[in-house]
Amino acid sequence: MRDDRARRTARLTFAGVVSLVIASAAPAATLAEKAKESGCSGRATLFEGSTYKCQTASGAWAYFNVPDLAAPPAATPPAPRNGTGIAPVPGPRTSGGFPRVDPETQRGRDDVRRRVLQDELTAEEKLLAQSRAEYAEGAPPALPEERSSPDRYRERIARLRQAVTLHERNVEALKKEIAGLR
Repeated sequence: MRDDRARRTARLTFAGVVSLVIASAAPAATLAEKAKESGCSGRATLFEGSTYKCQTASGAWAYFNVPDLAAPPAATPPAPRNGTGIAPVPGPRTSGGFPRVDPETQRGRDDVRRRVLQDELTAEEKLLAQSRAEYAEGAPPALPEERSSPDRYRERIARLRQAVTLHERNVEALKKEIAGLR
């Protein structure tokens, strides 16, 4: 009778160990399957949370999720990246937490911004002059198709008036923006 109990206990223990091995191997197979589906040519590594990444044969990075797979104990979260694959180096910060830029760089940026705004202002002033010429103080000559339909003429005058108003507002906004530059 004791031999039967020992055998049963041994079988149950063996069955328990086998089921643990199978259960722990299942997520690994899932990771391997996902890596294969993603076209990985190398080993998949934990990227973040349940997201893994690997390199494909073409050299591109493939990313995939394995939500049921817990992170391996040795895995650490990756350092934040700045889009170039290089971890960002913290630079000098102002009291508000914004990065500090040297005055010469800022002056160059301001000059570029001023030139762009001046170019936009010049273009907008040309469009305003053109719109005012077409509007002709609210009395543009009627087009041939508008002579028989006064509603069309009124609609065109309304569109021309809106165009003049739009360009006037744009010119005002650009002048205000340029005046606010350092």
